[in-house]
Amino acid sequence: MTFTTPRTDVLIYSIIDSPLGQILLTSDGASLTGAYLDGFAEVLDRLTVRTGADPVEDPDLDVLVAARAQLGEYFAGDRTEFALPLAPIGTVFQLQVWEALTTIPFGETAGYGELAGWIERPTAARAVGAANGKNPISIIVPCHRVIGAGGALTGYAWGEERKQTLLDLERSAG
Repeated sequence: MTFTTPRTDVLIYSIIDSPLGQILLTSDGASLTGAYLDGFAEVLDRLTVRTGADPVEDPDLDVLVAARAQLGEYFAGDRTEFALPLAPIGTVFQLQVWEALTTIPFGETAGYGELAGWIERPTAARAVGAANGKNPISIIVPCHRVIGAGGALTGYAWGEERKQTLLDLERSAG
């Protein structure tokens, strides 16, 4: 999966229901820029500062409709890969890590050190962990598939219970 450069003058959003609770989806009008599980007001405030755009709710925007449908299929166990245009906002290093996340197969996991090796930064496991924690497109860019040494469920921005739920869902559907 390849990311595109996001437009930073548009901020469109929609809030959808899921088995994990509500999800805030954000877009630059053409691509999905975010999928957040908590703190919606703070996220929108932060994105408003970052983009300079006022948030506009539009649940009928094509990319948000597609994201809602694909997430529904994922949670039903009928989708193992997402096919959406993605444009996360991040540093060059973060984008490398997030693109690497999209290569972890459905129902499988990888360690932070392993991911660091994939991006040819074998000593950057901690930096990979930090970038993983900043992933703005949860579930679709599967940061939940990264685990700690020995298989520990280390850190997930949205809580280890949700991480376990996602991993269990993938194992049972895969």
